[in-house]
Amino acid sequence: MKYAFFLGCTIPARARNYELSARKVAETLGIDLIDMDRFMCCGFPIKGADRSAATLMAAYNLALAQEKGLDICSLCSSCASQLAEAAHHLSWDDDERARVNERLSAVGLTYKEGPRVRHFARVLFEEVGAETIKAHLKKELGGLRIAVHYGCHYLKPSSIHDHFDDVEDPVSIEELVALTGAEVVDYPGKKRCCGGPVLPVDEKLALSVAKEKLDSLADAGANALCLVCPFCSVMYDGNQKGIESEFGVTYNLPVLYLTQVLGLAMGLDRKELGLNMNVVKTKELLERLAE
Repeated sequence: MKYAFFLGCTIPARARNYELSARKVAETLGIDLIDMDRFMCCGFPIKGADRSAATLMAAYNLALAQEKGLDICSLCSSCASQLAEAAHHLSWDDDERARVNERLSAVGLTYKEGPRVRHFARVLFEEVGAETIKAHLKKELGGLRIAVHYGCHYLKPSSIHDHFDDVEDPVSIEELVALTGAEVVDYPGKKRCCGGPVLPVDEKLALSVAKEKLDSLADAGANALCLVCPFCSVMYDGNQKGIESEFGVTYNLPVLYLTQVLGLAMGLDRKELGLNMNVVKTKELLERLAE
């Protein structure tokens, strides 16, 4: 099982713990994540201002993977959505594909149909499967109450992602977390945005959106929040102390990537999973597992 590994921009800069844990989980499960030297930004950050430029950037990355005969695996929900949406658009828009290929010819590339784009969580859910994952688990996480945050781009647009999960009632991440023996906690507002998209223009509004979810998680008695998007982690982990300071509240809620949750159940070391890099410390959470 081989994929061109698409890290995007945020993960190398702000989410090395996600990358480390994903690589270890992939290695444990026999997934070969191939690093591509020439991958660049997916185009998502400028999509709202210049859709054509964003599509060209996505097509460049798609063409590189296509050249190697590989599908793409992304850890970032926004990257996966942007690349998959561009591939879908170029599959039927002949004029846009011709324009893109005219530009790509300057760097010796041509975009043809494909490759497939998959979020790493979807690879685990659909292509690895529950039974294979369970066979690699060594430790029960039964002492933990974990809530899940899906975010906006993991499942949307649903047609681009083949409707692999129900946008209105998603279950894929929760089913993966449940394999570990942890109790999956339901809570109001599970499908709400993290607030990240408005952070550059209205920080207080963004933090207040994230605070609403943290309030719900505290009321539900969650020990940790599990997510699959690096920028959602920026909001809930990186900015949690800022939210506490701004609004005079205290959460101390660890925020884990799905790969860190699965890695713990696989018996992997905390440093192998980058848990020492999480902003909200995980020491008490890990002590709960040792009880």
